[in-house]
Amino acid sequence: MGVKLSTGLRNAIMGAIGFSGALETGIIEVYSGAQPADADAAETGTKLLRITVNGGAFVAGNAANGLTLEDPVAGVAVKETTEVWSGLGLANGTAGWYRFYANDYITGLSTTAKRLDGVCAVGGGQFSMSTLSIALNAPVTVDGASFTMPAGA
Repeated sequence: MGVKLSTGLRNAIMGAIGFSGALETGIIEVYSGAQPADADAAETGTKLLRITVNGGAFVAGNAANGLTLEDPVAGVAVKETTEVWSGLGLANGTAGWYRFYANDYITGLSTTAKRLDGVCAVGGGQFSMSTLSIALNAPVTVDGASFTMPAGA
């Protein structure tokens, strides 16, 4: 039989002491094309969008306009419902993948940076956006984002 995690452990790992805490007040950037092989790899594609709270300016190391996650339930952490996650298009293109950076915003190849990659989708999926078509200076809002700690095999 495989390893199985209790709901309490999953919530602790996903909560303030783990996943949510590691990414607290970070940002999401959306890129064109296919995501890299792993989140340690350097970014690929064109940077199309930067997501912050209300599309506000972000400075690495400063919590202002950084994204937060709600307390996890059943091992799932979701975007804070009171926050509007949005941004203005930085270039024209089709969203393919995103990277959720910790507040220190370490880019490029790194095995120490705290970050998460995933696929963008409309109306569902792991990272739900209002549209995958990004236009320069056009507003984009993230409808929902959820991150799940699997229960085990």
